[in-house]
Amino acid sequence: MSVPAQTQRVLSGMRPTGRLHLGHYHGVLRNWVRLQNEYECFFFVADWHALTTHYADPRVIEESVWDMVIDWIAAGVDPRSATLFIQSRVPEHAELHLLLSMITPLPWLERIPSYKDQQAKLKDKDLGTYGFLGYPLLQSADILAYRAGLVPVGEDQVAHVELTREVARRFNHLYGREPGFEERAEAAIARMGKKTAKLYSERRAAYLERGDREALDTARALLEKQKNITLGEKELLFGYLEGGGRMILAEPQALLTAAPKMPGLDGQKMSKSYNNVISLRDTPDEVTQKIRPMPTDPARIRRTDPGDPDKCPVWDFHLIYSDDKTRQWVQTGCRSAGIGCLECKQPVIDAVQAEIAPIRERALQLAQDPGEVKTIVADGCRRAREAAEETLADARRAMGLGYS
Repeated sequence: MSVPAQTQRVLSGMRPTGRLHLGHYHGVLRNWVRLQNEYECFFFVADWHALTTHYADPRVIEESVWDMVIDWIAAGVDPRSATLFIQSRVPEHAELHLLLSMITPLPWLERIPSYKDQQAKLKDKDLGTYGFLGYPLLQSADILAYRAGLVPVGEDQVAHVELTREVARRFNHLYGREPGFEERAEAAIARMGKKTAKLYSERRAAYLERGDREALDTARALLEKQKNITLGEKELLFGYLEGGGRMILAEPQALLTAAPKMPGLDGQKMSKSYNNVISLRDTPDEVTQKIRPMPTDPARIRRTDPGDPDKCPVWDFHLIYSDDKTRQWVQTGCRSAGIGCLECKQPVIDAVQAEIAPIRERALQLAQDPGEVKTIVADGCRRAREAAEETLADARRAMGLGYS
C-alpha cells in the first residue's frame, strides 16, 4: 500500500562532489523548484553517499557542501517552502540504514544495475567496499526515514526506488503486527474526532465484513483529509483499515522527472568527469570561451561547406534554448552554408548567459554571508531530525528496541 497523494512527502538529494552545472539545473533543480510548491519537500546534501566513491580524498566533499546549498537557493529552491539539510547531520539516516541491513538479503543489493555499471565506469577507484555495495540501502533509509511518498528520479534510478519498496514491504511483513497494534490503532481513531472516527470504523467494517471496495476508498479518503493525527498514525490506520499489520515504513513511488537531457560541450552528457560543463557561476566571458570552440558537424571544414545540424552538438543546445524561429534559421542556414558556425553559436551563448546570470548574482550575494546559509541548514537539519525521529521510534519499537 502506498502513502496517498494528499499526505505525500518528496525526498531528494544530491552528492557534493564539485560545482553545480547546467546539467544539475535542468535535470534536478528546476524540478525541485516546481515540486516545492506542490508537496512537502525534503532536499538534502548527500555527503555520506559522496564518501562511497570519494572516501580516499574527501576534500572535494568538504569544499562543495556549502557551495551546493548556495547554488540550490540561488537557482530558486526556497528554504521557506522546502527543508534543506545535510545527510550526516541527521544520524537517524545511519541508524535506520543499520536496522534495515539486518533484514535485507545480500542478493538484493548485488542485483542493482548501477552497482556493476559504476564499478566499470570508475575503474580508477577501489569500489570493492561494504559502503559502496550498501549505498542503495542507505538511499532506502534516506527515503523511508521521512515516509516519503514520491522520489523524483531518472529512469536509471527506478531500480533504487523499487529496492526501497521491497525493503519496506519486508520490514512491514516482519514487524507490522507488533504487540499493542490494535490498541494503538483504536486510540488513533479516537483522536480523529467523534464523527470522523465513527465513519472510519463503519467503512472499515463494511470492507472487512462484505468486501465493499467503495467503503474502503471512502475510508482512505477520510484518512487523507485528517489533520488531527500524525503521519505515523495515519499509516497505522491505513494498515488497520485492510485488516493487516501496521504499515510502519511507507512504500514510495518513483516520480520520473520530465527533464531534457542536458548535453555537454562535446556532445556527451554534461558531466564533471567529462570536463564538458558550464557551471552555474561561470562568468559571461567563461561561457563564451567554452561555447565558441565547441565541435560542430565535421563535414563543415570550410565556411562555404553545407552542414547537418543533427550531427552537430550545438544543435542540442538549440533544442533546449532556442525558439522555433531560431531553430528554423539554424536548419536553413547550416544546410545551405548561409551562416557560419560562430553565427550559429551566438544565440546559444546569449541564452545561456541570460539563464545563469541571475543565479550567479544571487549565489555571489549568498556567498558573502555564509552565516545566513548555515542558519538555513541548521534549521533544516532540526526539522529533518524531528521528522525522521518519529519513524525511527516506530522502527526501534517494532524490532524490539523500544526499551528504555
